[in-house]
Amino acid sequence: MSDSGMTEDEVRRKAESILGLYGINPKIAMSGVGQITTMKQLGFVGEDASLKPDGWYLPNDRGAVALVLETKAQDLMPIDSPTLRAQVEKYCATIRSRYDLVVGLSYDGDHTRAYVNGKPLDVPDELQPKGFYFGRLTNRPIDKDRIYELTMRINNSLHSDFGIKNLYHRMIFTACALVARRHDAILVRGMDYSEFHNGILNALNKAIKSDVQKNAKLQLLADVYSEIKMNVSTDDENPLAVARLTGLIGDFIDWITEISGLINSNAWNGEDVMAIFFNEFNRYKKKSESGQIFTPDHITGFMYRLVGADKDDRILDACAGSGSFLVKAMSNMIREAGGMDTTKAKQIKSKQLYGIEFDREIYALACANMLIHKDGKTNLAHMDTRTETASEWIKKTGATKVLMNPPYENKFGCMKIVENVLDSVNRGTRCAFILPDKKLEKASKKQMSRILQNNRLLKVVKLPENLFFGVGVTTSIFIFESGRAQDGKKFFAVNIAEDGLITVKNKGRHDVHNRWPALEDYWVDAIERNDDSEYGTGQWLDPADHLSWQAPMKPFALTEEDLARTAMDYVMFKRGIDARALKEQLGRIATYSATVANNGDTVVLEISK
Repeated sequence: MSDSGMTEDEVRRKAESILGLYGINPKIAMSGVGQITTMKQLGFVGEDASLKPDGWYLPNDRGAVALVLETKAQDLMPIDSPTLRAQVEKYCATIRSRYDLVVGLSYDGDHTRAYVNGKPLDVPDELQPKGFYFGRLTNRPIDKDRIYELTMRINNSLHSDFGIKNLYHRMIFTACALVARRHDAILVRGMDYSEFHNGILNALNKAIKSDVQKNAKLQLLADVYSEIKMNVSTDDENPLAVARLTGLIGDFIDWITEISGLINSNAWNGEDVMAIFFNEFNRYKKKSESGQIFTPDHITGFMYRLVGADKDDRILDACAGSGSFLVKAMSNMIREAGGMDTTKAKQIKSKQLYGIEFDREIYALACANMLIHKDGKTNLAHMDTRTETASEWIKKTGATKVLMNPPYENKFGCMKIVENVLDSVNRGTRCAFILPDKKLEKASKKQMSRILQNNRLLKVVKLPENLFFGVGVTTSIFIFESGRAQDGKKFFAVNIAEDGLITVKNKGRHDVHNRWPALEDYWVDAIERNDDSEYGTGQWLDPADHLSWQAPMKPFALTEEDLARTAMDYVMFKRGIDARALKEQLGRIATYSATVANNGDTVVLEISK
């Protein structure tokens, strides 16, 4: 039965009932319908703040999806009227100053049209409960290609337009802007530089306020942000310069807003946003100034499985970098616990993730990374992992699993870090370290003897040669069990020659053909069973002989050609003939003076006198 005879008030009341806009707990969202409430009264500013929507759902969590409604009686305006769509999009544009994702709906009692960030959203003609529209946005896969595209624009703008030359400063500035977006910063086009810069800083301080008492070092994030200098002109007497700067700031805000919306997805699987930033911002450099090598996303998840981690573990990364291991562990553990809204998820965030980072700016990145993913409570320490202070801190964590990719250079104390961590965790803790293939064998005999007297090397997993794109170092995963002596026990080693990823121009290595999931399942099972039957790379090695996977020796083979070549070399040596000069001369003659005759199975070079 058609509802085409309904008045606009009746359409609005029907929409309120179907969408579920009444009776909402104000601690969750501000929700309602009517024609007297302005956008300004709902907390928005701007030229369209005087508009009065027919319905709204504005969650207190700025990372959640907001909704705005415009209703019309069918006899007043067609549902596909450009005027009606323009009205809805004005609402959406205003609300997007505070929310990353906004669903705009138009409804006439029979028909529904939906828009997201200015684009139509394919939805049923019949109006659905609001959760349906939220799910359409939050269940979308992470669009990494779009994030890369936006990050490239941000990188170019920060470097060229805003004069931020330092790699980490560009990363930190971008990360802080994302944190601000996720924590109620009001960033809108038309802001001047002071409003823009202070808006981010104020949101940062608000984001860390509740947690700074538990972790005073979080304040370092705001401090580092404040130190970043942008080379911009704020000369108010030059209207062209002001307009250009305002436009650049507006572009940056638009890009940040879109990225924030893209990563706000229930389909998020622990993808490290910082890794994407680093890959783009750092793509012309072989490695960072601080010896940092950011762990590829698929390897963080692989190592989580290799050590048998689960939702009840306490995960430690004592060289946390940007926090990639902690972000992946958090994602996996929360999924195992049943989702973000469970009590267990809150416990995981507050009591089960621990990290140490020595570099001040990288530490700020790690803090930002966790805050982007709505976790301000992660226990992140700014200290030197080689010290006794760090050892005491690690002991207090009660860590049950360790996942790490420490800096490889000796000047950063790579093996001292490994040893201090192993000595500081409880007996029986599985600890996985990514290190250069021969790192243990090149360490001092005294140090390795000490390590193996107190800990046991269980597995070595050689990783693909080209894993760390553009860095030029080959690595393996070394899995230890702490507190149990090696006692001559052999360890199992395998070689993962390929991970299925391919290099994409300007974007690093990606699993374009989705080959890694099956490979990961195989290798996790093979390494657990100590049996690589498919690829035949498995080895049982004596730590007294080797501390790395050993490439098989090629079988010795002697051919008739080898004998003839050796005999000829000996004859020329006895006669005082320069073999190299002769070969070069014969090569020139064969190339430029000889004619070729093909006699069946024989090729004959004929040279005229």
